[in-house]
Amino acid sequence: MIAATDPKVIVALDYPAAKPALAFADRVQPELCRLKVGKELFTACGPMLLEQLMRRNFEIFLDLKYHDIPNTTAQACKTAANLGVWMVNVHALGGRKMLEAASEAIACNLQRPKLIAVTLLTSMAQQDLADIGISETPAEMVLRLAKLSRDSGLDGVVCSAQEAALLRKNCGESFCLVTPGIRPAQASLDDQLRVMTPHAALQAGANYLVIGRPVTQVADPLQALLDINKEIDSVSMNQISGEHA
Repeated sequence: MIAATDPKVIVALDYPAAKPALAFADRVQPELCRLKVGKELFTACGPMLLEQLMRRNFEIFLDLKYHDIPNTTAQACKTAANLGVWMVNVHALGGRKMLEAASEAIACNLQRPKLIAVTLLTSMAQQDLADIGISETPAEMVLRLAKLSRDSGLDGVVCSAQEAALLRKNCGESFCLVTPGIRPAQASLDDQLRVMTPHAALQAGANYLVIGRPVTQVADPLQALLDINKEIDSVSMNQISGEHA
């Protein structure tokens, strides 16, 4: 397999400490994936871990989902950009002023990261929305928040792969769709409700696939990544063949 210059897989490093996260990184290759550092790991280890991962040539998605008043969120995004991360995110529910402030804060950064917004967490279903007073369906809410994010200058959103086709149609081809809840066909659903296979997610319009336990909790994570990337390559080849048919 030819090494990807733009790996589509983002592995979620859902570890409680630096040692197992670095041990995982040493077993895989940056040509096959990027790495996502979330709240638990970043709280435990801080920016030093990011530096260690980046020294191993991995690009980092800093998944802290900033959601605060516009100035606080903007300054947090600016600080994240200065750490050299590849991608950072905020909550779209923070509203237009917060989203625009975040986008403006990193606009002039020499190593500007991709800035994306969380629409709805993939663990949320219709009843969860009803519990907080939202009558729209998950798909309707995701579309509303995605359009708001696009119009506020963000690069894309985190969304369920089940909404990827809807967002691709309504938000354009250049809008970046990052999809968690990705599970190979044989994998457990765990705590994700709105899930999809890598092949189906890419066909639906996803740009990047966030995958955690099906890679991090297997005996051979490198082989798991090779298998997933082989599936991704097959989707790309099918698309090329279709264009030339």
